[in-house]
Amino acid sequence: MAELGLNGRLPAAFTAPGSSSFTDFLGGVAPDLLNSRLTLPPGSTVEAPHGTTIVAVTHDGGVVMAGDRRATMGNVIAQRDIEKVFPADDYSCVGIAGTAGLAIEMVRLFQVELEHYEKLEGSTMSLDGKANRLSNMIRSNLAMAMQGLAVVPLFAGYDLEQGVGRVFSYDVTGGRYEEHSFHSVGSGSVFARGALKKKYREDATEADAIRMSVDALYDAADDDSATGGPDLARRIFPVVMSVTADGLRRVPENEVTAVVEAIVAERMTRPGG
Repeated sequence: MAELGLNGRLPAAFTAPGSSSFTDFLGGVAPDLLNSRLTLPPGSTVEAPHGTTIVAVTHDGGVVMAGDRRATMGNVIAQRDIEKVFPADDYSCVGIAGTAGLAIEMVRLFQVELEHYEKLEGSTMSLDGKANRLSNMIRSNLAMAMQGLAVVPLFAGYDLEQGVGRVFSYDVTGGRYEEHSFHSVGSGSVFARGALKKKYREDATEADAIRMSVDALYDAADDDSATGGPDLARRIFPVVMSVTADGLRRVPENEVTAVVEAIVAERMTRPGG
């Protein structure tokens, strides 16, 4: 990205004091690398793979986020095993819904943004600060969203100051909203939230939250064609992240498999749940 000068040193912009925001730095040095600077001809739209559905559930020790594995392009399944839930840093995660390519690039930039801040400031950004940074990044993508390339993530993490798990949702303009107990985004979100509304408990444990999240994705897939259900033949199951005071972990595949198989066995006798 940067060329060394004749003396072998980086340009002054790379060593000058400035903002702790990597996005701001990149916008000044190489703005063409930002998704928000991409342009399409006026009035044109692009058909691209879209990702759905993401759910997040808080529990007594933190928060769990899970996402199905299907990406669609119109009425076609574009990918069966896409991953839509990613670590943001050691105490937060982000799930993507919307235009898959732009969303994944935004997540990568968000990860670098948080790491850059931590290196410059010598401390971890607060959970509210992380949520606000993501809001600004979504807002910068508004022009693309108006042309059909919208990115609507779901953000969750463990608040080290308050000692609780928290969930944040967004709209395409960058509006940030804190959700309580649980939330879902994507085309199957209505069905997922309906399932969570019936099963959520304030005293839920981490294991309960994992079970509720996977169960909600199953219900979403049952009514929404864009949401992928458990693929037993290909062994493709949801990606599940858990964030607690001990940090973030991806729930091991064998744990997720056991939950999925238990749910599928129950639905054999009670398809409606």
